[in-house]
Amino acid sequence: MPTVTGSSAARLCLAFVESKFNISKINENADGSFDYGLFQINGHYWCNDYKSHSENLCQVDCQDLLNPNLLAGIHCAKRIVSGARGMNNWVEWRLHCSGRPLSYWLTGCRLG
Repeated sequence: MPTVTGSSAARLCLAFVESKFNISKINENADGSFDYGLFQINGHYWCNDYKSHSENLCQVDCQDLLNPNLLAGIHCAKRIVSGARGMNNWVEWRLHCSGRPLSYWLTGCRLG
């Protein structure tokens, strides 16, 4: 059985506060950009939504972030987290997860 680490708890908290675990969620932001999928990855910077100019830093179509397979979203989220701002790229992370005990997200998981 796989084990769950602290970073896994952080990703679980992020996925919950951003999308309530809804892999098909698309959210329009006040600036007119859109966030996609489980981790609500922004189309202006990280993926190509073909709606406006995108930096597409993850080199992925935003629609791929809505796939139940989750691999595109996980790879893109890892790329985002590896940057200087890390998890702080997500506003909801800063408001609801950062600096708080994440042990709740590990309840019932076998650690080893």
